[in-house]
Amino acid sequence: LQVLGFEVDTVNSVQFSNHTGYAHWKGQVLNSDELHELYEGLKLNKVNQYDYVLTGYTRDTSFLAMVVDIVQELKQQNPNLVYVCDPVMGDKWNGEGSMYVPKDLLPVYRDKVVPVADIITPNQFEAELLTGRKIYTEKDALEVMDMLHAMGPETVVITSSDLQAPLGNDYLIALGSHRKTKADGTRITQRIRVESPKVDAVFVGTGDLFAAMLLAWTHKHPNNLKVACEKTVSAMQHVLQRTIKSAKVQAGEGNKPNSAHLELRMVQSKKDIENPEIIVKATVL
Repeated sequence: LQVLGFEVDTVNSVQFSNHTGYAHWKGQVLNSDELHELYEGLKLNKVNQYDYVLTGYTRDTSFLAMVVDIVQELKQQNPNLVYVCDPVMGDKWNGEGSMYVPKDLLPVYRDKVVPVADIITPNQFEAELLTGRKIYTEKDALEVMDMLHAMGPETVVITSSDLQAPLGNDYLIALGSHRKTKADGTRITQRIRVESPKVDAVFVGTGDLFAAMLLAWTHKHPNNLKVACEKTVSAMQHVLQRTIKSAKVQAGEGNKPNSAHLELRMVQSKKDIENPEIIVKATVL
């Protein structure tokens, strides 16, 4: 976000030695009191003037509830504030979904967070959790996105799914939907599908990168979800291809790259993040 010209105040929801894709990690989880204290400091100095709030990985229900309170307060003073929420709860491995945060976060996301969010970026499993509805076809996915719109957000992007891609098994499908209410009260919905080449490795942090770049590109192209997603997904591809190439070199011939080798090559991809060459096109549905 900073590379793309945003002034960012970062609050760590966790302070870990490393990401949790490694065998070991040490550190602290911020609780709601500590978050509140940091926010109070910003407020006392009257520097809590924001255009965007972006949230991701959280492990604590009271922390999440505090985020909602803060977002609501910020929206009162700036009705145009956009809250981008990546509802990080779990994922699917080999077709089976499982949660990697405590289960009691789900009702908080569903009943409190999503209703105040403007843009959400769940993966397929998280979209299914939030709506209580399974996705087997693209039609199901579009209906699930409509259900999510009905809960509050204007923009919904299902960042990854296990749907069959028209381009074949080597591609991953993401789906986006942007619903806008015009001045005369009529609603228009733009829907897109993005197919990007699969990369055979387990990366950590791709969802965070996706949410941050989607925030930036929807800001720069507010009424064009197609272009925003093309730039986001193309930049992701550049980062992942650079990462896997470098990881394979580090691991050495015939060896499987480990977590350290697969750390996203963010700094090396600065130019691609700033101005991504469009290598992935979106289809308007």
